[in-house]
Amino acid sequence: MITEYGFDVFVTITALCVLLILGSYFFVSHLFLKYTLIAAAGVFFIFTAYFFRDPERVSPPGSSQILSPADGTVIGITEVDETIFMHGKATQISIFMSPLNVHVNRIPVTGTVRYVRHIAGEYFAAFEEKASLKNEQTHIGIETANGTRIFFKQIAGFVARRIVCPLTEGEQVIAGKRFGMIKFGSRVDIYVPASAAVRATLQQKTVAGETILAVVH
Repeated sequence: MITEYGFDVFVTITALCVLLILGSYFFVSHLFLKYTLIAAAGVFFIFTAYFFRDPERVSPPGSSQILSPADGTVIGITEVDETIFMHGKATQISIFMSPLNVHVNRIPVTGTVRYVRHIAGEYFAAFEEKASLKNEQTHIGIETANGTRIFFKQIAGFVARRIVCPLTEGEQVIAGKRFGMIKFGSRVDIYVPASAAVRATLQQKTVAGETILAVVH
């Protein structure tokens, strides 16, 4: 299934690929060039459909775990002072999303959205540490029913140029549900309380809405 967050782009690219295939077939006489263009259009269509795929996920039951908001690879686990939303010690878990990963993001915990901000910025490679501070990003803070605060960032990468996040402050959200995406390569940083038991490990492959990153005591 194609994600609703990228359906407009998918339709546009599909139309362009169809036009290129038909135009090449009927109007390009050079056989090698004709079939090269058709093959290129076919490959680009397949990549686009693959990128905007949105598979169903089954989240593990329970209210104490913090789920991964993104598919990707854990590239950093760091103790930090989180000064934007949590205002205290936290563990930052950074997840790099390659262009081959599913890019639909999912809610890490059930609760209320208390903070949403879009920050304009640069477009450094998403795996670079400075990307967390300087790249274009959206900040999201969620407070659970027992008062636990979780903060995370959708961060644009070198290729990514659009972050989709329709969340609004005061909105009730459920762990594992879709909430947006980052288009074409990116990164997500999530900050969990310092007291949480971190389950994530470096270089671990994560699955949005299914992988448990940490457990809150």
